[in-house]
Amino acid sequence: MKTETPSLADVVALLESLRADVARLGERVATLEAARVAPAPAAATPIDDHTLRVIAATIAAYLGKKAHIRQIQLLGSDAWAQQGRVAIQASHALSTARSQP
Repeated sequence: MKTETPSLADVVALLESLRADVARLGERVATLEAARVAPAPAAATPIDDHTLRVIAATIAAYLGKKAHIRQIQLLGSDAWAQQGRVAIQASHALSTARSQP
């Protein structure tokens, strides 16, 4: 089985072709990055007085005393789901004592 050794001209031509491909890919990436638009921050919608009073009453009922509300922030559904998983996992009583054989 005989393998052919490429000539220097073939290697140079292949190298130039690869450089051109890399340059085109770089231009494409730059175009895509320039076209990507950063999402605008969500505008804060004001909470009406009735909703604020309901939230305050709920907090007062939970704590057993009137609380001063400084800030109300809407959290996404992912945070609620994650907190639920944390609560469930924390409720499991894990035994730390190892049984000896």
